[in-house]
Amino acid sequence: MKWTKDALWAGVVLVGVYVLTVLQGPPLEFSGFVLIVLTCALLALRQRFPIWVAFGTMAGCGIYYPFAGSAGPLLAAFVIALYSVAATGRIVVAIGIALLAMVGIVLGEAASPARHLDDISMFMLVGWLVAVIALGAVSHGRRALVAEAEKRATSEERLRIARELHDVLAHNISLINVQASAALHRSGKETEALGAIKQASKDALRELRATLGVLRQVDEQAPTSPPGLGQLGDLVERTRATGLAVTVDGEPRALPADVDLAAYRIIQEALTNVTRHASARAVTVRIQYDDKDMLVLIDDDGRSGEVKPGNGIRGMTERARSVGGDLTVRGDATGTRVSARLPIGGER
Repeated sequence: MKWTKDALWAGVVLVGVYVLTVLQGPPLEFSGFVLIVLTCALLALRQRFPIWVAFGTMAGCGIYYPFAGSAGPLLAAFVIALYSVAATGRIVVAIGIALLAMVGIVLGEAASPARHLDDISMFMLVGWLVAVIALGAVSHGRRALVAEAEKRATSEERLRIARELHDVLAHNISLINVQASAALHRSGKETEALGAIKQASKDALRELRATLGVLRQVDEQAPTSPPGLGQLGDLVERTRATGLAVTVDGEPRALPADVDLAAYRIIQEALTNVTRHASARAVTVRIQYDDKDMLVLIDDDGRSGEVKPGNGIRGMTERARSVGGDLTVRGDATGTRVSARLPIGGER
């Protein structure tokens, strides 16, 4: 596609240069026509070999103007080639080619018995070359920004998917593992089926974290799609099925979509951590609001001691920060508390 487009541009330039040259007169000699065709044809390769095309068009102009016996705008081919060099980010090379062209023009004017360019024309030519290089640099910068934005959007989408997979699958696989362990404990003997479920869920959880951990970053924006606190009841019921007594204090209310999702995921991850690590019997989830913030508190009565941050705590912290809030986790003699402050009003 690029080849076709460049070939079309080369044809357009060739026709334009030829027509204007014929209109300006004197009559165009065959050698001049050949030089115009060869020089303009090089533009079909300007995307593949921009530097070589710039040198080729410069050489074509350098031969054409002194020896072809005709004037005309063939210099436009060199200007387009010079723009292509700058548009690929080779600004220094483009400046060097432009300086070399100006040196050649000055030497050619000095060696010619009659001047073809006066001081004003020479100044205007320099201005055109500088403007062309500047336009090429701007074009390169714009394309680089677009490419970076597309790359960032792709990366953010990948990270969003990784976070959602981790939060959903890790939670449910953890519950499967806990329920299988509880069933084994109550049965008094290990059955093959329950043992297989317990081991499979443990292995799946480990591999899931290893795989998705490669994709996780701290600067990602929280997604703005369901679920939210409206599904808190289902989450609590699934957690209660593991034998953990869960109490909820506070009612969900209308929230910004990103805050609603962040609050749900924080509670989900906190309950997952309690079922897997805390050896707790009961946990209380409190949801409180004021004019600017909501406060989510998750308290359990599990073992106390120093809380070591793992993937779960880091994930909850990232969730809170992604919407402009903060999160703390601390343990004491009565258990562990997860406290998240999430802004719901004003500027975030």
